[in-house]
Amino acid sequence: MTLAGFATIYVLHLMASISPGPAVLMAARTGLTEGRRTGFFLALGIGIGGVFWAGAAMSGLAIVLQGAPVLMWGLKGVGAVYLLYLAVQMWRGADQPLDMSQASQIPRGAVAAVWKGVATQLTNPKTVAMFSAIFIGTVPAGTAPWQYGAVLLAVLFNETLWCSLVARIFAADRTRLGYVGLKSIIDRAFGGMLAALGLKLATT
Repeated sequence: MTLAGFATIYVLHLMASISPGPAVLMAARTGLTEGRRTGFFLALGIGIGGVFWAGAAMSGLAIVLQGAPVLMWGLKGVGAVYLLYLAVQMWRGADQPLDMSQASQIPRGAVAAVWKGVATQLTNPKTVAMFSAIFIGTVPAGTAPWQYGAVLLAVLFNETLWCSLVARIFAADRTRLGYVGLKSIIDRAFGGMLAALGLKLATT
């Protein structure tokens, strides 16, 4: 793989990471409600989930899923149910006030936040198809193992960096203070978007 090929993969994946989706929504809400530290560990989990799908694409899982539609439907169904579960949880908790006196405490531990990020990223098995599209034509046959490793590290870096940045922005005091007054509306909006993404995943 040439340096230009690696740069192409990096930029394409960065653009894909920035596009709105369940991971970005979860990073934003975690930053709002649980702060930057928890947001970082959630973002790390999202990055790990991205590495899983990238590795799956490299190993040809996308081809397997295309050839076994029942398996793909099953994975999509599990992902859709999880997203809808998160949406319902957000909607039901929308009217619960946020106690800003507890803002400095971390409601979720680092390990729990990482697993939450991994689970959120793994809800969308179509991501493996996105990675396959990126890798076709940019990862030539005969690519060295260390180059595959470099690509996976780039995926981890991009996903973690972007979602950490989103969480950090939403964890800012001004943003959180604005959230307090609009919590019910914002939580229902987040829940509605996650539900829409879940339904879209289940029906496409």
